[in-house]
Amino acid sequence: MTDHRFRYKPVNPDIAVLVSQHDMRPEALLEIFQEIQNQPEGLTQEIIEDVARSLHIPAEKAYGVASFYSMLSLNAAPSKVIRVCDGPVCWLKRAADTRRAIDVESSLSNFQIERTSCLGLCDRAPAALIEDEQAGPLFPADAPRLGTGWRGIPTDYSRPRPGESRVMMALAGSVDPDSLQSALELGAYEGLKKALALSSEQVISEVEISGLTGRGGAGFPVGRKWRFVAQAGRTPRYVICNADESEPLIFKDRVLIDTNPHQILEGMAIAGYATGSNEAFIYIRGEYASQAKRLENAIHQAEGAGFLGEKILGSGFSFHIHVHKGAGAYICGEETALIESLEGKRGEPRPRPPYPPSYGYHGQPTLVNNVESYAAVPAILRNGADWFRAVGGSGAGITPGTKMYMVLGHINQPGLFEAPFGITLRQAIDEFGGGMLPGSQFNFALTGGAAGTIVPPGLLDIPIDYASAAKGVSLGAGAFLICDQSVSVVAFLRELLHFFAIESCGKCTPCRIGTYQSLQILKRLADGKGGPEDVHQLKQLADVMQIASFCGLGQSVAIPVKSALAHFSEQFQAAETVL
Repeated sequence: MTDHRFRYKPVNPDIAVLVSQHDMRPEALLEIFQEIQNQPEGLTQEIIEDVARSLHIPAEKAYGVASFYSMLSLNAAPSKVIRVCDGPVCWLKRAADTRRAIDVESSLSNFQIERTSCLGLCDRAPAALIEDEQAGPLFPADAPRLGTGWRGIPTDYSRPRPGESRVMMALAGSVDPDSLQSALELGAYEGLKKALALSSEQVISEVEISGLTGRGGAGFPVGRKWRFVAQAGRTPRYVICNADESEPLIFKDRVLIDTNPHQILEGMAIAGYATGSNEAFIYIRGEYASQAKRLENAIHQAEGAGFLGEKILGSGFSFHIHVHKGAGAYICGEETALIESLEGKRGEPRPRPPYPPSYGYHGQPTLVNNVESYAAVPAILRNGADWFRAVGGSGAGITPGTKMYMVLGHINQPGLFEAPFGITLRQAIDEFGGGMLPGSQFNFALTGGAAGTIVPPGLLDIPIDYASAAKGVSLGAGAFLICDQSVSVVAFLRELLHFFAIESCGKCTPCRIGTYQSLQILKRLADGKGGPEDVHQLKQLADVMQIASFCGLGQSVAIPVKSALAHFSEQFQAAETVL
């Protein structure tokens, strides 16, 4: 006899249709949830179970994904949302005051107001995301204007600053980012044409000779990584562009996408040809909705003109690029966590080795570079490796080419610039940042990104490259946050740990617990309520996280903590009280 209690309910027909539109691919789970999120009912347990059954995956796996990403909600989605950034740069620009003004503004009463981690809008701090629209700078007096559609004034990078050497930004302001014809008139896809006339081995050799290094922070030689993928004995192979720019202080990839998207697509296509890959993904953070649309438009244009798609420019090379939007998770900037997310899973890091060039997307050889790395490639193919090595004026020990830098904080001209490797922090402030604000004196800087070094005045004149971290000044992704005498190092470090504690994926205990405990210690110290053992315990936690954390997030938290303790120990000791 059949027990009717155990009959399955039919899957919601609307869910079944939506899943079928994604070809019933488990990899599309995040995209499916993002579409459902925008519907009134939201991600209910019943809907999550129906999606799981339609994709033939366990319900707990689907729930794990739905609960992992900050831009997904297990409650009914509010009709309108304003997400106000509380990252370190926005904190420095008094975003808390902006948040309070937005909270009480009557014209915004139909919005739900939420906090969010860094939005990649550090040059527009204090910043917010209003629905999918990027906004900033937003000061308390601006709150009434938000209801009328005002979104602040974006920074204009069309004119180079004095002293810039532009390669990746060479066409900013000249090329229409939404027009393929404009890009072609200014030389777009000429590098791809040259690459297709060479063998894949010749293309890789040219990139190797150029000395191009990865621009995501690690500085690994790009050509060498391409060679690893090309020499992998298995197919298919994949190309991934990491556009999940979620680290505080970093927004260069957003600017590159907004100024010249075809340059990035061309670099990816050259990489695909060199490595024997026919399919690629751009993994872009969910908060970059307008940039994702710009890339999708550029891909559509390039496919229509034969620069992407099947048998490119009459050759035997086919290459397809897909845009994949994340949903709010800093950890997905780590390449293996990104790949996990791309496969429709929680964005948690994988053990390494194996590394993506041998075991990446679906276990296949996979090339992962970031936006800036791909953006540099077309110029190398057009002009040659020797030209690229010379354009930065690199000397012995200095990395060839140019780098995108971001300088922020208490300076006259915050923003982005492109220059050779080897500039000093003093140059970044005085020559490219317009000097310190009136009345401001340099106190310290955070260099490299959120996971960078906290630098005292005595290190202002160290040439910065990938080796300078050993001297106390990190290059990382090329970001510098300048703080004057009004900022407490202890309070600033508290804000950094606030970010890391929230963004820890929770997979490993050292990071999950270590970031939280470090934050509690720093809260006490910043409030002048620290105990006699707090600084010692903070050092111990930094050691444990650096040694035992599963991935770079937990490991790198120790970098700003240890550098702050080394250079500003007196501020931490003053914050302790004898109980």
